[in-house]
Amino acid sequence: MGGVPESHTGWTFLTNHARVLAAIADDPHTRIRDLAAHCRLTERAVQKIIADLEEAGYLSRIRHGRSNTYRIASDVPLRHPVEAEAGVTVATLLSMLASHDAQRGSRLESPQTAVSATGGPTHEGER
Repeated sequence: MGGVPESHTGWTFLTNHARVLAAIADDPHTRIRDLAAHCRLTERAVQKIIADLEEAGYLSRIRHGRSNTYRIASDVPLRHPVEAEAGVTVATLLSMLASHDAQRGSRLESPQTAVSATGGPTHEGER
């Protein structure tokens, strides 16, 4: 696994913090090394992100010998004032991401599907 993942130029919709949190939600017993590989970050970057999430109250960890189990505080509102005022919590974010992953998985198993500009699915040839 050695080496630094290739860099990404430009912007993305999800921050590295959101990606790490979503990966932990998928497997609360995962190792930092595996989180780094999954999120295409360095181990040091993941360690910093986990420390940030713990400090902000979004995440806690329990040591089991040399391994950790992470617990996500799902009822904590997101940091951006607009989302916080709307009552959007970590649980809401993780639910949306899980729903997207489930839909993406079903699309991979079904005929090729695209999403229209209105957000609805359109099957190949119906554009």
